[in-house]
Amino acid sequence: MSATIAAIATAIVPQQGSVGIVRMSGPEAFSIARRLFVTPGNQVWESHRILYGYVNDLKSNQTVDEALLLLMAGPRSYTKEDVVEFQCHGGIMVVQQVLQLCIAAGARLAQPGEFTLRAFLNGRIDLTQAESVADLVSAQSPQAAELALAGVQGKLAEPIRQLRSTCLDILAEIEARVDFEDDLPPLDEADVQRQLRAVLEQLNQILATADRGELLRSGLKVAIVGRPNVGKSSLLNAWSRSDRAIVTDLPGTTRDVVESQLVVGEIPVQVLDTAGIRETADQVERLGVARSQAAAQAADLVLFTLDATEGWTAADQEIYERVQAEQHPKRVLIAVLNKMDLLDADELPPQLPPQLLSDVPTVKTAAARGEGIEALERAILSAVHEGGVQATSMDLAINQRQAAALTRAQVALEQVQGTIADQMPFDFWTIDLRGAIQALGEVTGEGMTEPMLERIFSRFCIGK
Repeated sequence: MSATIAAIATAIVPQQGSVGIVRMSGPEAFSIARRLFVTPGNQVWESHRILYGYVNDLKSNQTVDEALLLLMAGPRSYTKEDVVEFQCHGGIMVVQQVLQLCIAAGARLAQPGEFTLRAFLNGRIDLTQAESVADLVSAQSPQAAELALAGVQGKLAEPIRQLRSTCLDILAEIEARVDFEDDLPPLDEADVQRQLRAVLEQLNQILATADRGELLRSGLKVAIVGRPNVGKSSLLNAWSRSDRAIVTDLPGTTRDVVESQLVVGEIPVQVLDTAGIRETADQVERLGVARSQAAAQAADLVLFTLDATEGWTAADQEIYERVQAEQHPKRVLIAVLNKMDLLDADELPPQLPPQLLSDVPTVKTAAARGEGIEALERAILSAVHEGGVQATSMDLAINQRQAAALTRAQVALEQVQGTIADQMPFDFWTIDLRGAIQALGEVTGEGMTEPMLERIFSRFCIGK
């Protein structure tokens, strides 16, 4: 199999892309580019220079595209190998033709994430930086992009390496006593315990960023639920400042789940406008109600929407009981009292049940006029922060894989502390300490097996 890989490195939109890039990396990248790319004049083929010319089909000798060619000789490249990029006209056809020419000339199609995997294997980046590259590509909010960029710059790897280095120093001191106890002064156990406490304290601080980091990466799923004609679709339209959902006075207009992507307080939010939940003989509407219930079950936060002109009804009570009956430890419920603009000036809002007022925050809105949206967003952010996902430090944020490894390190270090407290021999100290060192190394990629790396990089897009 060829050691030179090729892939389309840009998102391609049919008939809309302005520029498309085909990237190659490997020992044959330059030679393949020389065969495919014709440069007029006396342009110099050297590293980190952009050439102008034409991509030609070797078999037909026909020009495929007028393009630019970027040359990057290793190790001064993304992968530390020779890399070339054909910067073509965008759209599907041209870049696919150029990619096929590269493959016909001796390259092979890259696997998902293989360019970044080579950068990791060649020592240009560590595993935290590689994963941050994927996070940066998929970032859905400015803060998510900022955190991912911090990871690319090594701000997560550095504290992990320092913790691992401290653990290695402690292990060296202990093992020296095991082998040369008679030739060395007694081990300062109090100092070892102090260092372990400091490592655990910093480890706990890093672990505290896991929930917030996951929230910024995957976003918050919010379902707008309620009985028909309470203004759920109007609320979605007012919130997203668009006409995503059809709004009429007829109950049951929404037959399916309508989605909208928003950003609230730097948090990506996927809003789901659901069909009004009620008993119905209409088969299509019944399917919509079933999907509404499924959306509410999967949501992180439910906006239970009520009609201020009608107050609390038996149908509202039934929906509330359904939502509360679904066991979801992290789900948040917010009551939205909508259509406040339809109340008379001297008319008081309807009284809500005591159990709702005591357990659930309430927001008043007039969705048809776009009023109350800011209050709704404040309530959502407050509920999220009170739920414990506000990290203590947002200079970095770990992902689920990293959190799992750091948790193993945390448990191992706590076991070391227990072993010391039980006055066990030094040999027992080293067992869990080695486990902590191995777990910390997994975060940055030290000691990772090939199957583990394949599983991580398989989630990357092809071309990155």
